[in-house]
Order: sequence, then structure tokens, then C-alpha cells
Amino acid sequence: MLMRMIYDEKLAQAAYLIGCQQTGEAIIFDPERDVDRYIDLAATHGLQIIAAAETHIHADFVSGSRELAERIGAKVYVSDEGGEDWRYQWLDKKSGGGSYDHQLLKDGDSFRVGKIEFTALHTPGHTPEHMVYLVTDHGSGATEPIGMVSGDFVFVGDLGRPDLLETAAGQAGAMEPSARNLYNTLQRLEGIPDFVQVWPAHGAGSACGKALGAVPTSTIGYEKRFNPAILAGRDEQRFVDFILSGQPEPPLYFANMKRDNKIGPPVLGGLPTAKQMSPTELTTLDTRSVALLDVRDWDTYRAGHLPGAMSFEMGNSFNTDVGSMVRDTDDIYLIIDPDRLEECLRDLVRIGLDHIKGWCPANEFTQNPPEGLVTTGEISVDQAQTLIDAGKVRVVDVRRATEFSEGHIPNAVNIAHTRLASRMSEVPGNGPLLINCRSGKRSARASGYLQRAGYEVINLEGGYLAWEAAQAPSAS
Repeated sequence: MLMRMIYDEKLAQAAYLIGCQQTGEAIIFDPERDVDRYIDLAATHGLQIIAAAETHIHADFVSGSRELAERIGAKVYVSDEGGEDWRYQWLDKKSGGGSYDHQLLKDGDSFRVGKIEFTALHTPGHTPEHMVYLVTDHGSGATEPIGMVSGDFVFVGDLGRPDLLETAAGQAGAMEPSARNLYNTLQRLEGIPDFVQVWPAHGAGSACGKALGAVPTSTIGYEKRFNPAILAGRDEQRFVDFILSGQPEPPLYFANMKRDNKIGPPVLGGLPTAKQMSPTELTTLDTRSVALLDVRDWDTYRAGHLPGAMSFEMGNSFNTDVGSMVRDTDDIYLIIDPDRLEECLRDLVRIGLDHIKGWCPANEFTQNPPEGLVTTGEISVDQAQTLIDAGKVRVVDVRRATEFSEGHIPNAVNIAHTRLASRMSEVPGNGPLLINCRSGKRSARASGYLQRAGYEVINLEGGYLAWEAAQAPSAS
């Protein structure tokens, strides 16, 4: 048996290629949408992907199972648990008509790829339909599973959060029942040997939990002994209180991902193509109705950018930031280094932003800037204190609520940057805004977004860390 984790650092998401080397057949679990890299990886190991499986209807990325079914005829394995509201609706909507080759799985169902057996276990809590898969390699003579593709049930050091149906998808009153379902699901771990490896769908940095570890894999036994969320499960109410507290605000695009993965994401057939444009051509865009993403570094952007352009550096939070501030219906244009264009296209389609129409080389824009550029202010803590004391700015803190509660600039309004687009009515409208986060990065993204919306903004250089270091007044 061959197993390879394919990890997306930006979304902290793991897909798993598992293949039978005796038959040359392979399956991919929880694939992202740009599926060519899975096909190529399988081929380098002498394998052919014949199937794709999903642990659940994902909220943080667009699934690639439909893409694989279209492109290479992969058979699709998905959950048939959770009730009518949690049925996959695209399995009978093959391009050109008909249904994809698929199997709906109930608790305890199993299937094989080559000589490897996969047994599906229904594990509701994170979502009602959630499945995990026990993996047994009969080709090696094994009679017990070596690993569990655990999806968003068990992570290293955490469990999948049960609140997203309410906080991301808007199903009022769903989080506590989901937490109690997750508590009941925990009992299933007692029937799985401690030596079984845990292969989770996410690692540190994912918004699908609050305390995911940076170690990629674990074992059932280790997690039962040391996972704080599992240890909290010794008492139901204590578990519910623990698992629901301190969860970060989910990015706005999560609701779209749930929708798309349920009804069926559009088939890509490959990465989008975008025409190359000149800096002058970009000036003809109406940036109120299209999304112009300036991917240059923050200092270059704030020194001069097109009115309405938003700042998104290509860091690990790129997908989360863009997905929270750009609508999936928007036409998108980019100012970006040519050698990062493909990376950017992959990042965007992975979160359902497909309408990428044009791009301009960043160095060309910087070296030959068009007329009419605007700037974004940034000031030090000392300068900020002077403006605050004089009543000349209102403070907007775009950190998570948990961070804000531990200490913040007095009288600041707290709106997490991942939810800003849905809470614009809470943004103060009387005068300039001082925007801060922890270190200045999230506030830079928020500053660009708010400036596009017509606000006069100033970014706090160094963020709240600099504020604390200067021993400036704080509230809690």
C-alpha cells in the first residue's frame, strides 16, 4: 500500500492518495478542485486514480470529486447519512446527461480499491453526514486497519468544530445539538484500536477547529490520552461548553462552499485563463463592480494604488482574506508577479472564485504607474495616540473576538476581518478610521477593503503588539 498526504499550507487542508501497488489502482480522499496534481502524483508512483471519496460536505474549499469524475471517470464514494438536507445533489448531473459512477455509503459499508479495504463509519457532529474511513491493507496480509481517514472528526489535538452550521451556514440553533451529536460520536473511538493512525483533513491554521496541532498525523491512542477536546468528553455538558467556546469567526466564503459542494461545483476542466493587461487598461475598470486584487507587498500598495484596488499579499492567509472580501460572482483582475500567477489562480478556484478575467504584471505596474493613484495611510502608536486623544479617529479592531477580549485599544469597535463584509453597518461612519489587528497584516487587508467602500482609513503600524510594547492604554 502507498499513502501520500497532499497538503495545502494556505488552507491547512490535507488530501490523501492511497494506492494498491499490486494492482496499480488508487483513490483520493477529500481532493481540492485543481485535480491535475493528484493525477500526476499517482502517475509518478505507477498508479491510476480510479476513485474519489469525501468525508463530508466541506465548508473551507471546493471539492474536486466531481472534477475527477468528469475528467478521468473516477467513481465517487460519499455519505448517505445525515438526512435529506445532507444529500449530495450533483451525482446524477453529469455533463451531457446521466449520472456519475458512484456509491452512497451507510454506516459500516465498505468497498475496495485493489486489495485495500475502506470501511465507512458515520461520525456526525462537525456535520450531520460526516464519515470517516478505516483503511485495511489486505495485500500485506493485515486483518485490522492501519489508519483512519478522519476528515473533520478527529484532528491532532482537537476535534472538528460543531458550530459551523450556525455560525457559517446560518442555521439558527444548530450548534448545541451538533455539539451533543459530536459528544455521542466520540464513543465510537472506543471500538477502534489505539494503534490505528489518524489521518486528519486539516492541520494548524485551519478555521475548522480552534487548537489544531502542527504535527500532521497521530494515533487513536495518543489522541484519547492527550487531546483536550476528547478529554473534555468525559462529561457531556462540560464537553459542549468546551467545544463551543473560543471558536474563531468563520470566513464568509464558508457558506458558499457548503452550498457549492452540496449542489455540485461547476466543472473547471482546467485552470481559468486570464488576459494580460497594461497598467493603463486597468484604469478603465469600474472597481466598484469588479474586484481588483493588488498582490504587491503592503508598503508598495499603500504608497500608490488604483482607486478601489484591494491589498492581498500572497501569504498563507491569502485564500481566507480574499474569500472573505470578494464575492464569488465578482469578475476578478490581478496585479501580480508573473511567476506567481498560476499559484494565485489555483488559490482562487479552490475557494470558488472562478471569474478571473485579467492580470497585469506587478513590476510593469510599479515601474510605469498610470495616473490617478491613491495612497493608504499608516501611522505609529505615538501618532495614533495623539489622534485618539484629540478625538480625530474612531478605532476598528479586526482581530478575532477572543483576541479582542484579552486586551484592546479603549473604545475600539471589534469586527473580525473575515466577517467585515457582512457587518459593514457596524463600521463607524463619522470621520477617519484607525484600523488595527495584532501585527498589522489583517488590518492592511481590512484597510484596503474599507477604503474601496469609501471610508477614510489609517492602518496602525505594528498593530496591537506595537501598542502593547509602547505601554499605551488598554482595555479588556
